[in-house]
Amino acid sequence: MTKIGVFDSGVGGLTLLEEALRQRPQADYLFYADVDHVPYGLRTHEEILQYTDESVRFLIDHGCKCIVVACNTATAVAVDTLRRRYALPIVGIEPAVKSALAHHALRRVLVVATPVTLREEKLHRLLSRCPDHDMVDLHPLPQLVAMAEREDYDALPYLRRELAPYPPERYSEVVLGCTHFNYFRDSFLRLFPQAEVIDGAEGTIRRMCSLLPAGEGGAAGRVAYFFSGRPVTSPDELARLARRLERLRQMRAL
Repeated sequence: MTKIGVFDSGVGGLTLLEEALRQRPQADYLFYADVDHVPYGLRTHEEILQYTDESVRFLIDHGCKCIVVACNTATAVAVDTLRRRYALPIVGIEPAVKSALAHHALRRVLVVATPVTLREEKLHRLLSRCPDHDMVDLHPLPQLVAMAEREDYDALPYLRRELAPYPPERYSEVVLGCTHFNYFRDSFLRLFPQAEVIDGAEGTIRRMCSLLPAGEGGAAGRVAYFFSGRPVTSPDELARLARRLERLRQMRAL
């Protein structure tokens, strides 16, 4: 059975795991959250590259045949280096700007992400290749990562303050450029009721599936969880992960 590694700085990567379990349920998964170093969005370029490389090597050493970098910040900083370094499929996630611009009509697109993702050259190269890239506004939301990590989903006061400069009627698309932000999809929908709120999870996992052999038949595979290399076996921690996956399913259904 194919073993796939899903890596993130924290629990935001469960967004990609949840989507992978939906699209490719027969695979085995290793989910690696680098909780010792979260949030990556406030780390230096060199730190992010080091932590990402260490995590990916761990997953390869544990038999993964494909890696999903389920972190926009780590993708922006490290994915090109990882692909040069390792001879297996490595799939990164990027803000779904291209898709948003294809549907924006005459209104603007708002991209929210971590400070590092918005600062890195990878996003700006992506924007430069998109028609109408001048219709895109970028705004960092660094506090959302910490809120998601502690299961604090009361984000409306923070988002109202941060996003006050962006009148909701001006926007047709809001792009969630950090996987942690999916826990707060309900809040974004309340603030931008006329906009579509999108992320890159579905397209990323479609890309993952296209790089792998055809799906195996039979029963669903297994998921093993690791926090910065330590296996997660505590019933309390496993219950917290199950709660978070359920939260993401609820957010996807909105």
